[in-house]
Amino acid sequence: MKRILKYAGIISLLFIGMAASFQPDNKYFEILKNIEIFTNLYKEVNTYYVDDVDPGHLMRIGIDAMVESLDPFTNYISESEIEGYRFMTEGKYNGIGAISQKMGDFVTITELYQGQAADKAGLRPGDQIIAVDGQDATGKDPDAINNILRGFPGTTVKLTIRRPGQDEDFDLDLVRGEVQVPNVPYHGVVADGIGYVALTTFTREAGTNVANAVRELKEQNPGLKGIIFDLRGNGGGLLNEAVNVCNVFIPRGELVVTTKGKVKDWDRAFSTMNQPVDLDIPLTVLINKNSASASEIVSGVIQDYDRGVLIGQRSYGKGLVQNTRDIGYNSKLKLTTAKYYIPSGRCIQSVEYKDGEPIHIPDDQRTPFKTRSGRTVLDGGGVKPDMMIEKFTDADIVKGLLEQHLIFDYVTQYCLKHDSIPGVKDFHFEDFAGFVQFLGNREFDYDTESEKLLKKLMEESTEEGYELTAQVEALENQIDAAKKDALMNNKAVITDLIEKEISSRYYYQEGKIKMGLRNDAEIEEAVKLLNDKQKYQSQLQG
Repeated sequence: MKRILKYAGIISLLFIGMAASFQPDNKYFEILKNIEIFTNLYKEVNTYYVDDVDPGHLMRIGIDAMVESLDPFTNYISESEIEGYRFMTEGKYNGIGAISQKMGDFVTITELYQGQAADKAGLRPGDQIIAVDGQDATGKDPDAINNILRGFPGTTVKLTIRRPGQDEDFDLDLVRGEVQVPNVPYHGVVADGIGYVALTTFTREAGTNVANAVRELKEQNPGLKGIIFDLRGNGGGLLNEAVNVCNVFIPRGELVVTTKGKVKDWDRAFSTMNQPVDLDIPLTVLINKNSASASEIVSGVIQDYDRGVLIGQRSYGKGLVQNTRDIGYNSKLKLTTAKYYIPSGRCIQSVEYKDGEPIHIPDDQRTPFKTRSGRTVLDGGGVKPDMMIEKFTDADIVKGLLEQHLIFDYVTQYCLKHDSIPGVKDFHFEDFAGFVQFLGNREFDYDTESEKLLKKLMEESTEEGYELTAQVEALENQIDAAKKDALMNNKAVITDLIEKEISSRYYYQEGKIKMGLRNDAEIEEAVKLLNDKQKYQSQLQG
């Protein structure tokens, strides 16, 4: 503590001397003045606050609050978070190869990467982490657990596991390794003459892997009639890989994206550099509200050049460029430095956020631009698909099942009774009645948006002196009756989610993707469109 105070005092003296050389109307004077104030405040809190203060924790709170006031994408990356940053940029990290989430009091394994340390050691989805290296993990945050699980390859971590269906906890020793997650987890044929390529993140080699997948589809299927390129849920990644992915489908020398920021010397224009894999094969691109950043560059470029048809829901709306800056002690600042503009001239950045999520911008408040063939497209608030499809998971009952992890828990119980299932192509879940019984045993309930509004109405009317109890109760009874029917009305959607979760337990990520393709409404629409040349061309011509 004395050393920290000593350094704080030295920094204060330095800033006082530097500030004296600036005039009060100089911007740098304001910067140095406020840094001095911050340093003095930090010193006073450390010296005189009634309780002991962790200096690192206190500073982290201040840093997070500062960058949070800018935009959701400017972040401080501490030394302990470097492995997570490496995974986002390179698609690999040092760890055990498992995805986890907090469910109840414990962090629970939700997915395994095939052949990695966790899989080899015998971990299963549904396993709860009770302790790590003998330290109690009750109530721990998943990030804290993951920071421990990630470490140098070859080192060992001991986990105490509680497994559903077993009476006693047990220990597992896992040897950490380098986990490499493929950014193109699956490609293949989904219908007669229709190819499919999924890209989950824009990490290194994304462009090369997409190009190889498209080449393989063409070589193995000489009569290929079209390709479905799936960017749903892809949150982006490296800008240069977005350019490389675009280059698979558009010619060499075409502008992909321009970046513009405060530092004019950093403004750049990125164009395709290589020969394309295919310029003519009909193309559909699937996007949704979780397609962001590099995904929006690629889908927007495909739309701007009329190279393919976009299907799905409006994308996230992240038109900002981040660069990382080293700030000492193996820490980094991921800093928004520019906005990006795609070939039509539009920027798809949302102008306002609430709780880190973009606020919807009506079309009449967005500026129109033109694609190469003259179609009208709009800026701001994400990329709007050419064919909009309502997403089924917006149903309140489906949200409730997912938020309460009930499908996950049911599948965990299901797998205890089934050592194996048929291949994805032949497997069908046929025990919906058993699932309904499971929900009854768990006393499943969920709040609809209507119930939330009624609760608010009741509170407001009571405050204002209105007696609406009877009317509200009558409406609540109608909602309860509708909620009982909602389970059966959404049977197909829920069955699809159960089948995907079951497939992931036996056949990992590839199995989940294959099962999802079988029941996917957006895939069906894409296949129909690619089989209808006239409709496909009319979409591109607006």
